[in-house]
Amino acid sequence: MNDNWVFHNGKSISRVREDFPILQHKLNLKGGIAPVDLVYLDTAATAQKPLQVIDAVNRYYTRQNSNVHRALHTLGEEATAVYEGTREKIRSFINALHRHEIVFTKNTTESINLLASSYGSSFKPGDEVLLTEMEHHSNLVPWQLLSEKTGCTLKFIPIDQNGELELDQLDQLLTERTVFVGVMHVSNVFGTINNIELIIKKAHALNIPVLIDGAQSSPHMQIDVQALDCDFFAFSGHKLYGPMGIGVLYGKEEYLESMPPFMGGGDMIRSVKLTGSTWNELPWKFEAGTPNVGGAAGLGSAIDYINELSFESICNYEDMLTEYAGKLLSGIKNIKLYGPDGDRAGVFSFTHDDLHPHDMAQFLDRFGIAVRAGHHCAQPAMRKLKVSSMARASLAFYNTRSEIEYLVEKINAAGEYFSNGI
Repeated sequence: MNDNWVFHNGKSISRVREDFPILQHKLNLKGGIAPVDLVYLDTAATAQKPLQVIDAVNRYYTRQNSNVHRALHTLGEEATAVYEGTREKIRSFINALHRHEIVFTKNTTESINLLASSYGSSFKPGDEVLLTEMEHHSNLVPWQLLSEKTGCTLKFIPIDQNGELELDQLDQLLTERTVFVGVMHVSNVFGTINNIELIIKKAHALNIPVLIDGAQSSPHMQIDVQALDCDFFAFSGHKLYGPMGIGVLYGKEEYLESMPPFMGGGDMIRSVKLTGSTWNELPWKFEAGTPNVGGAAGLGSAIDYINELSFESICNYEDMLTEYAGKLLSGIKNIKLYGPDGDRAGVFSFTHDDLHPHDMAQFLDRFGIAVRAGHHCAQPAMRKLKVSSMARASLAFYNTRSEIEYLVEKINAAGEYFSNGI
């Protein structure tokens, strides 16, 4: 593998990078240092956007801006076509059976809150919700709030020191009291790719529905919700190279039909009287108020962009880049790299013997390298490993092998800088 990789549509990696305006941007750093190139290694937090996505959002607001489902005029019809067209693109992208199984939200967090508040509204004391110790706070706190409200109990699949689920305990944790299972597909801390197929199979054997948090998997793995047979799947547009403020909750038709609305207002109703209302059909029952149509336009364009490059080609490139990064990072003196030794996603969290992760991130930033440092919204997982903070580098298909080499060079430089007491 080298930086001359060519994607399915004939675009080289250098040509793909030209599609992302921010990657052409020079950073004016604090301290009077000359402008430097951006090396963006924080895609697990949010992905950068290609010009095609930016243009789609701009086109909507300059040529199509109107509310959806409410007007017979041309702009209203065009806006509705854009909005509902993206819903169909998402259905195809994750291979859902029906378009009405795709519910628009703000992000993965809202998708899970919707599910906890709506599907979980019937939970009662004695019911058990099974999560994992590695969950992002977005797939933990909503269930904690539900537990306080309904009296249901939360249980957790433990993780080991490699950041992998101890699935040998799954049979004991799934009981006749378990009413729901929620698990992240890919860890945003460890890069662990969880065996969700096994979890779904064992849960379904007991007729227990399963939510998959796909925030980290949907941009980097081909998702087929029918093949997985998951009951719910949530993800965010901004991590899929689309705009912020648009997300998705997929749910099997029978579950969505049985669930009460999440919010009340316009568009989610069929009939309103002063004394009561009836609800719209799926998926609009869960989409109260004016939606983020511009965000939907951008997300639809992001899916088009991914399909143009070919997801298979993207995955092949990212797999090779991940393997290369793991090899180089694991060879750095005085750092501990967290996560599984084998197959993993392109997320690398680490600590250094001689400096705090925040110092590491600030040092790297001096050279234009953007990584994240902190608890990564996964404090229970950090506590389990007895670590308060980690630095994290995360990859996407717009990254290159030379950027990985540059990261390793500057991590080594940071170690030398701080070990010398400067």
